[in-house]
Amino acid sequence: MNSTATPHSHLSESEIWWRDHYNFLNDKGYKLRSRYSPDWVPSWTNTKKVDIECEDGIMPRHHSLLDARRTQDGARVSLKRIDVSRHPYEIEIGRYFCSVAISEDPANHCVPIYDVLEVPAANNLAIIVMPLLRDATDPYFDTVGEVVDCIHQLLEGLRFMHRHHVAHRDCMQLNILMDGSMFIDAWHPSDQYMSEDFKRVARHRTRTQSPPRYYYIDFGISRKYDASNADPVEIPIYGGDKGVPEFAEAYTKPWNPFPTDVWYLGHAIQETFLDRYSGVEFLSGLATDMMHSDPAQRPNMDDVFTRFQVLRQGLSKWKLRSRVAHDDERSLFYFLAHWARRIQYVVRRIPPTHTSPCR
Repeated sequence: MNSTATPHSHLSESEIWWRDHYNFLNDKGYKLRSRYSPDWVPSWTNTKKVDIECEDGIMPRHHSLLDARRTQDGARVSLKRIDVSRHPYEIEIGRYFCSVAISEDPANHCVPIYDVLEVPAANNLAIIVMPLLRDATDPYFDTVGEVVDCIHQLLEGLRFMHRHHVAHRDCMQLNILMDGSMFIDAWHPSDQYMSEDFKRVARHRTRTQSPPRYYYIDFGISRKYDASNADPVEIPIYGGDKGVPEFAEAYTKPWNPFPTDVWYLGHAIQETFLDRYSGVEFLSGLATDMMHSDPAQRPNMDDVFTRFQVLRQGLSKWKLRSRVAHDDERSLFYFLAHWARRIQYVVRRIPPTHTSPCR
């Protein structure tokens, strides 16, 4: 089980690692796609097709992540290879949020961990098994109510973490994913626009019809603090979003990571919604306060959540059903399509939101 096997001309170095652990994972109950089988023969061999037209021709999005099927029930899962010496708390924090006492709390939006596998002959490597999730921003949002549902879940999820004394420290846009509730077709893990068999575009419903659940992932630099520590401070570790104001000062200056989390999420709301959609201007004041340049002036997550509830309670059902237009969808065709859906929702009595106003 090592990377000294004969390389395959179509596999990257990181993919070869997964290929070399194909049998190990299979023995543990997780089957990788055909591309990673030791005896894989590309499906386009001796055909007129090219690799990018085939299911097994697409490279994964990240070197440390790969999808698999759980052989016990066929469920699709995500495998994450981690270096425990570099990220010593990721498994501990992930397991904490999966503990019996809090795993069923509806405010818990931390990605579940199904299994942890110790990699043979590699003391510092482990593989975390999680559900297969997808980009939370794709497909586009259709209504104000869909945006409200998403932000409600994200705010309650980060508030939940903070109430359990955990700072995520990297809760940027890319670390927010969603389940596949709205998808009719299973999507291809390496090209989420396409179906799993790569024969068509993955069909989906709207978020109003089939509301997804949103999750925070990647606890690699997260920390859990003692409940008695009201003001924990840490030397910054840069996450994926490099714009945190306090990090612009001396790198060795310690900061309380909880206000930094608030900034990360405020910036994610700004990037995801306010910068790209019309119709969500009511979020502007809250996002601005969450991104205050002075960490001490930012609201904590209890205050953020309470303020958001006041905002959403001020939105009428008509407003919640109204369209949020993405920059790529500002045309008469999309406008008319939205109205057709909107009338259908009213007739069928499909509610404009699916999260309770407060919890």
